[in-house]
Amino acid sequence: MDGENPENLDNIKELTKPQRRVLGVLLEKAYTTRDSYPLTLKALTTGCNQKSNRSPVTNYSEDAVLDTLESLREMGLTGELHTDGGRAPRYRHYMRKRFTFTEPQLAAVAELLLRGRQQMGELRARASRMVQIDGLKVLREELQPLLEAGFIQASGSLERRGIEVDHGFYKESEGQKLGFASAESAGSPAAAAPSQPSVAPATPSQSAAAAAPSASSDAEVQELREEVAMLTEEHEKLSNRVAELASELERIARQAGID
Repeated sequence: MDGENPENLDNIKELTKPQRRVLGVLLEKAYTTRDSYPLTLKALTTGCNQKSNRSPVTNYSEDAVLDTLESLREMGLTGELHTDGGRAPRYRHYMRKRFTFTEPQLAAVAELLLRGRQQMGELRARASRMVQIDGLKVLREELQPLLEAGFIQASGSLERRGIEVDHGFYKESEGQKLGFASAESAGSPAAAAPSQPSVAPATPSQSAAAAAPSASSDAEVQELREEVAMLTEEHEKLSNRVAELASELERIARQAGID
């Protein structure tokens, strides 16, 4: 049966580039175009190669997408559905069967599979197209278990200002691991700075009390700015699209002789 495999693959951590793109599109379209999901091969290929919300832009053929679907089916991640009347088969994902992800986690993973690394504000704005995510605090809470399990990666602690997050499904040979753990321990200013014996060090509780409010508020402000910038960009795109549609309607009306 589609979507079933006797092999235990719950801990899949590596996918090829085509596999990530196909799976990301199936996840995205399941949320955003529910009336046409599951997808035909043609619609799935179009979704893989669309120019918006994709990085990098690809030019996969239908045969390449079909081969990728077969490899994902063997992993238990996708399935093929046949409808009555001899219509074209349709394809769907089985991520909910393979992983215990919440809906916000699925949306975040989909966006990361489709666009790669991005800042927290950007990810929240984009994933919110699919599932409601009430603020950056909620997003951090959803991402933390994925980070600990290795399904996503980050350039620093999720509480830090200006960090980037990415999915963790890269092949080892791609060299796309962010590796923030080593950066936190070996590359931090505290680790590199010389000792200052003439200055009495603050106690851990004093340091935490002094630094936590400032770091937290700075990070929140920065991420809110990023989110506002992202929403402004999306608003401008929508405004331009509305203007294009209005112009097209006027042209059609003139051709039809409608005042």
